[in-house]
Amino acid sequence: MPLPLKRAAAIGGGVIGGGWIARLILNGVDVAVHDPNPEAPRQVGEMLANAARAYARLGLTLPARGRLSFHASIAEAVAGSELVQESAPEQEDLKVRLLAEIDRHAPADAIIGSSTSGLLPTRLQVGMAHPERLVVAHPFNPVYLLPLVEIVGGEKTSAEAIARAKAIYASLGMKPLHVRKEIDAFIADRILEAYWREALWLVADGIATVEEVDDAIRYGAGLRWAAMGTFQVYRIAGGEAGMRHFISQFGPALQWPWTKLTDVPELTDGLIDEITAQSDAQAGALGIRDLERKRDDCLTAILTALEGEDWGAGAVLAAQRVRLAETIAAAGPAARPLPLHTATVPPEWVDYNGHMTEHRYLEVFADASDALIAKLGVDAAYLAGGRSLYTVETRIRYLREVKAGARLAVSTWLLGHDDKRVSYVHEMSDADTGEAVATGEHMLLHVDTAGSRATPMPAEMVARIVALVAAHRPATPPRYAGRGMRQLTGSL
Repeated sequence: MPLPLKRAAAIGGGVIGGGWIARLILNGVDVAVHDPNPEAPRQVGEMLANAARAYARLGLTLPARGRLSFHASIAEAVAGSELVQESAPEQEDLKVRLLAEIDRHAPADAIIGSSTSGLLPTRLQVGMAHPERLVVAHPFNPVYLLPLVEIVGGEKTSAEAIARAKAIYASLGMKPLHVRKEIDAFIADRILEAYWREALWLVADGIATVEEVDDAIRYGAGLRWAAMGTFQVYRIAGGEAGMRHFISQFGPALQWPWTKLTDVPELTDGLIDEITAQSDAQAGALGIRDLERKRDDCLTAILTALEGEDWGAGAVLAAQRVRLAETIAAAGPAARPLPLHTATVPPEWVDYNGHMTEHRYLEVFADASDALIAKLGVDAAYLAGGRSLYTVETRIRYLREVKAGARLAVSTWLLGHDDKRVSYVHEMSDADTGEAVATGEHMLLHVDTAGSRATPMPAEMVARIVALVAAHRPATPPRYAGRGMRQLTGSL
């Protein structure tokens, strides 16, 4: 199904605005940006690079990137846009002024979304001639990875605008959560603020450092929250008797003086200095971009793991993977490789030169070939039926040295097929830089394992191959494909 969005405008290109821009661009949407900060193009470019790296780790097959442009005025940026995403600083008077200007210049049918994390849409609508199209669309950082977006309407927001906004954000691989009643800070931030107040008290009272507070979450409850949130986790904690038993057992604790949620520590210069120093020590030598990439690596690992369980945010990612494939198919033949396999180089793969040994390249390519063979329908039942696919030809080109710790990604071009054979080429890349490190050209032969002879592939396997070739065949074959090894003559 094609995306319902072709062109968007982003007013503001900071941390949140840049995340929106990256999500839109990588989902094939043209984005026009207005941001008076002269550093905005650089900042957006760096965030887009990080987002592309993260999407590669997720193994998403993406459409052609949307076009990115920067404009000197709001009027220029919003012209022709179907969605305008405002991500200005969290100042109500500033947002009211900007939204009124956006409203004056945006196309009449454009949805206007504000990225505010807590301001009420009814108050943001006051300067708009067409307030019915304004929604709060509150995302979470990094916007290009985390799927949640809170959708909040104001008193004058139309039901149609809410429905359209939900459809638009869902098409971008997000999980729209409609907040049915206006309330300051909406749902997620109210929960996070309660945690933040208690975390500040624990530091202010000298009970824990900022790192220890973080460890209490990331090694414990945070892992459960990623899968089930709070209520479902507590339901399980109630055992077979469920939530009622949990509340009866632990409910009285709510009356105990454990927390200070109704009180807030004074943010004195001393406390701020202490928190800042502890945070600096926690980060060590890692800069902000290093931390962003580590955060993205952890999030993509969690998301892909959850996708394997078809659960929570992983189910959203799985749905987006299908939606992107349908979008690409609807656009016609695409010259994009098929992502099949990722690997991290362990120390034992490295030889005396400090580089990955030759046979490990073949191992990585073989794992990618196994993934391709599985896509063609070769499973245990197929093998038990006396049929299989054998590799009958392989040619590897080594392009760059690979060291321990490197993260590799293998994508595949389907080159051609007949009734018994299919040929393809793997391209192995550094997952962080996108630089090609090796290529492997292969041919599979369909065989009757009992008779040890080649045999035609069944119709359903041919259909799978045809579909893969249609979606993942290069417009022109790589220059190196099909070339045999040069024969050497003479002597040394």
